[in-house]
Amino acid sequence: MHDSAGELVAGRYLLLEVVLREEGRTCWLGQDSALCRPVVLTWSRVAARAAAREQSAAGSAEAETGDALRGETGERVADRILRAARLLGAACPGRVAAVLDVIEEPGSVWTVTERPPGVPLTELLSGGPVGHVRAARIGLGVLDVLAAAHGEGLSHGELGPGQVWTDEFGAVTVTGFGQSGSDDAPRLTAPAYASPEQARGEGGAAVADLWALGAMMYAMAEGRPAVRDRGRLDATLRAVDRLPIRAPLRAGPLAPAVQGLLRWDPVERIPEAVVREALTRFLRQDLEESEAPGPPTAFFGPGGDVPDREGDARRTGRARGGRLAGRPVLLGGALVATVAVLAVLAVVGGLPGGDTTGASASTSAPSRSTGALPPGPVPTAPVAPSGSAPTASPSPSGSAAGKLPADFSTYRAAQGFSVALPRGWKPVDTQSSGDLSYRVTLGASGDPRTLAVTYSTQLGPDPVAVWSDLEPALRAGTAGYRRVGAIRAVSYRGMKGADMEWYSGSGDERLRTFGRGFLLGGHRGFSLRWTTPAADRGTAADRRALDIVLTSFRPPVS
Repeated sequence: MHDSAGELVAGRYLLLEVVLREEGRTCWLGQDSALCRPVVLTWSRVAARAAAREQSAAGSAEAETGDALRGETGERVADRILRAARLLGAACPGRVAAVLDVIEEPGSVWTVTERPPGVPLTELLSGGPVGHVRAARIGLGVLDVLAAAHGEGLSHGELGPGQVWTDEFGAVTVTGFGQSGSDDAPRLTAPAYASPEQARGEGGAAVADLWALGAMMYAMAEGRPAVRDRGRLDATLRAVDRLPIRAPLRAGPLAPAVQGLLRWDPVERIPEAVVREALTRFLRQDLEESEAPGPPTAFFGPGGDVPDREGDARRTGRARGGRLAGRPVLLGGALVATVAVLAVLAVVGGLPGGDTTGASASTSAPSRSTGALPPGPVPTAPVAPSGSAPTASPSPSGSAAGKLPADFSTYRAAQGFSVALPRGWKPVDTQSSGDLSYRVTLGASGDPRTLAVTYSTQLGPDPVAVWSDLEPALRAGTAGYRRVGAIRAVSYRGMKGADMEWYSGSGDERLRTFGRGFLLGGHRGFSLRWTTPAADRGTAADRRALDIVLTSFRPPVS
């Protein structure tokens, strides 16, 4: 194993700095010397087949080396990792680190990925407990990726905080899919986050990933792991299987979800839908309480003191807004009821949609809707007449918007919403209808990217269904339309939503649009449509800009 800064892996990838070192895994920041781009290199131990051990005992070193790099199906580790990356790149774009290369060595593998935004969760955990709101958002981000993976028939099997990256804006990226050869493969890395069935050598598949999520949320809430690493793989796995986990003391409103995920018997572990409902309910209540009347802030939303509040949470164990014992009792009751029916999810209004255009055109020739926007009740803020130009205003001094990158600024629309945009962006097209629905398309001269913000007023309760109902109109009215992957349910700032991505146009004018719709309640909702040249979609710059847009957007304050 390479273990020194300055060494080259595969004669190409320069090791610069270790960001994670744990049992069975070491993660480096590095550089691709051929293309002069930053990368992350992760060395991981892989399981050898029983046949490899037998052949090794017989003296067949060559057979051991080959079989140690194959799973029970005979699929090579590199093929497995690259296949998982292709599937998940389509199923949850931007949320799974893009795999650039895989280098196999006897008994181990190097995975080379793009550098995700932020830092590994291990670094965040080194600072002590994480506030309840941030922990819930990170948990939901991981759950979104796991749900997409499990929907594709993939489980992670080696999930731990070293394979979850998060930044100050709340973006979550997961790495490490495909390293586990099969659902019953032994756990070889981050054993403190293994499930009890994995510790016993029984595998665990998707339900083991849920245990790992619960263990990470426990560590975020408590400031310490649920199971202490004993320094040796076998000793830590025995502790996971045999020692009881101390009830969380600081998890507050998250405690029922955490304890439900950390049930020893996998049959009793609460399912993904129930975890999502519990965390979404908490974040929705937190959002409602934080939107009390007061001066608006630009980036983190009304209330604006997220850093200070989360610091208070770390010191006192309180959730934002000062909630103590009352919330866990209510949330626990909601969990019990949800487990009993296995399908009772909160419904809050509808999803934006209703336009029949695809991606917006370039800023020099904004597109027009070919169909009426849906009728419905009055929005929460007045709508500017068609063609009017909302004005941007600077953020109040000292607000959380000060954390924006230098090349972004906060834009406040006359319609009441705000969003962080690349500097120089402004409305290039505004449309409205008699029912007070509207769409504002934002961009800049010479920049091929656009953001279309659509407000709709009469929508159904299922976000995925609303996008599905809209798709025929998109297909009929958009030249070169082709959807990318599945329409996917997500949670967005504690609100129910769904993501859809599609291509439009052709040749050099081929565009790719990422659409996120989310619910406000009362049949109202927004969609955010980020359109870029197809060749630029998924690059580090594009992912960074989209992450900033999604984490900064704020609807009008009621």
